[in-house]
Amino acid sequence: MKLVVPSMEYENEIQAFRREFIRSGGDMDGCMSLRRMDHTADWIRQVEECSKKETCPEKWVETTQFIYVREEDHKVVGVIQIRHYFNEFLEKYGGHIGYSVCPSERRKGYAGRMLHDVLPICRDLGIHQVLLCCLKENEGSRRTILKNGGVYESTVFEPERKVELERYWIRLDD
Repeated sequence: MKLVVPSMEYENEIQAFRREFIRSGGDMDGCMSLRRMDHTADWIRQVEECSKKETCPEKWVETTQFIYVREEDHKVVGVIQIRHYFNEFLEKYGGHIGYSVCPSERRKGYAGRMLHDVLPICRDLGIHQVLLCCLKENEGSRRTILKNGGVYESTVFEPERKVELERYWIRLDD
């Protein structure tokens, strides 16, 4: 498994990931606007814009975006995004990291490994305490966060989607 910055080299695999989510109806956390974008090049352009503070759209924050690729078949099994800092929404409801695992690849440990692999990158970016949020009923995400050292802080109500979110912190000691 490897974290890869999205590129056109993985166009078919990214679109297969997207199609599977659209068919399943699941949330695509940590994927920016991939669900809405029919063309991989448009999504990659968005990823590139958000990777620099000076080109990041207003109301968004600078991010580092990865696809999680299984090396033997090049399948994109997950997507994960690091948000370098918070806006008001992320500080309350989103956190530093958003991620999704392909529905057909869930319950295989990919989310835990993907999160584990991205935490050193967070440290390199100067993030020493990582906030992650998950739906209160998302047992898989909760276990993933806890497995990676997450410490429960609180549960908050997000009024727009009308959901309860659990907030966890992972401390990245040097």
